[in-house]
Amino acid sequence: MPGFIQDKLEIKFLILYIAARIEEPAPFDAILDLTLCDDAIDYFDFSDCLADLVRTGHLTISASGLYALTDKGRRNGAACESSLPYSIRQRCDKNLEEWNRKLLRRRQVKASVEQRPNGTYTVRLQLTDDKGGVIDLKLMMVDQAQAKAVAKRFQEAPQKLYGRIIQALTAENE
Repeated sequence: MPGFIQDKLEIKFLILYIAARIEEPAPFDAILDLTLCDDAIDYFDFSDCLADLVRTGHLTISASGLYALTDKGRRNGAACESSLPYSIRQRCDKNLEEWNRKLLRRRQVKASVEQRPNGTYTVRLQLTDDKGGVIDLKLMMVDQAQAKAVAKRFQEAPQKLYGRIIQALTAENE
C-alpha cells in the first residue's frame, strides 16, 4: 500500500500531531513507532525531521532522552494538522489511544523492591485510580527473587490482588 505522506514537511506535521496527543514526554522509539503509521515514512527521514523540530524549538529533548512539545510546536502543529490526510490521523489516533492507555496503566500500577538493612526485602505495591490511592501495601520478603516475583505478578494483574484482599477482609468468619 503506498503511503499518503509526501515529503519531510508532512512528516514534521505528523510528528507534531503525535506529540500534541501523547500524555507525557516520550522516548525516541515511541515517537518513531507512532510516526511509522504510513508506509511512505522511513527511519532516516523521521530522524532528520525529529532533529529539525528540536533544533527549531518545536520540541524539546530532556537529559533522559524524552521528547516534549513546546508552545511553539503546539501552535504550529495545530495550524497545520488539518493538512494531514484523514486516514493517517485516524490511524495515529488509534495508535495514540493504545499508547496513552499504557502510560495511564504505568502511572496507576507501581511496584518497587528495596533491600532492608537486615538483608530482607520490602516490596511496595501501589494501585491508584482517577480518585486517588486504592492500594498502598508494603510486604516483607525473605529474598530478592521472591520480592521481584511478587512485584511482577502484581504489575500483571493488580485487580486480582485487590479483589482477593477485599474478599479475605470482608469474608464472614468460617
